[in-house]
Amino acid sequence: MNKIRKGDEVVVLTGRDKGKRGKVALRKDDSYLLIDGINMVKKHTKPNPMKGAVGGIVEKNMPMHQSNVAIFNKATGKGDRVGIKLLADGKRVRVYKSSGEEIKVA
Repeated sequence: MNKIRKGDEVVVLTGRDKGKRGKVALRKDDSYLLIDGINMVKKHTKPNPMKGAVGGIVEKNMPMHQSNVAIFNKATGKGDRVGIKLLADGKRVRVYKSSGEEIKVA
């Protein structure tokens, strides 16, 4: 079970975007995330007349490792760690480590 999922609001813990918040747009693989508006880079592209693309400098999101982000807890206003809790019926749910309350699925 992934502790950080698509649609979760996260806060960046390290790097040049430290302290910024954003939503997880995509999980690239088991450990890398694409976050809206975070880890933006400028990419120089060549024109491609076959595809109708013009050349120039394009800003795009780059993946970020999930260890560099924490899920945002609205109750405390800070980043929080995620734990897994087993319910009585056998279902596994994600909970905030600080308070123990369940993380609502977005």
